[in-house]
Amino acid sequence: MTPNKSFVIACLLVSLLCGISFSVGATHISKPVLIEPKTQYLVGEKIVINGWVDYNAQPTAGVLLNFRVTAEKGALIDEKSYPSDKQGHFQFELDTRNLQPGAYTITITSHCLEIHRDICSYNEEALTFNLNNP
Repeated sequence: MTPNKSFVIACLLVSLLCGISFSVGATHISKPVLIEPKTQYLVGEKIVINGWVDYNAQPTAGVLLNFRVTAEKGALIDEKSYPSDKQGHFQFELDTRNLQPGAYTITITSHCLEIHRDICSYNEEALTFNLNNP
């Protein structure tokens, strides 16, 4: 085999192995799980969303979560981030006093534990709810 062919084959093998290791690397899969979410609220009512972070079928503490509330047409209403508590649970509250009736979506994205941030899959759960006049 010529030196050029050997070099090309070696580069292809290295590329293949790197490609496999990159796809295997993103293995930290945590996801938010909602507990009995409501989908109908009245303007002025406080919305409280409860849930837990599932990692290997266990609640997991210290997982950073991003909570993003958008209106029907995609306008950002609220956004907050904080970790799951010591028992792996979370609670998100939204004051609706200044919101208009309509459909809104809360998207909760799991950003994983700090030590797994580079291999995180960033799973999310979305809840669409309606806000009605009292």
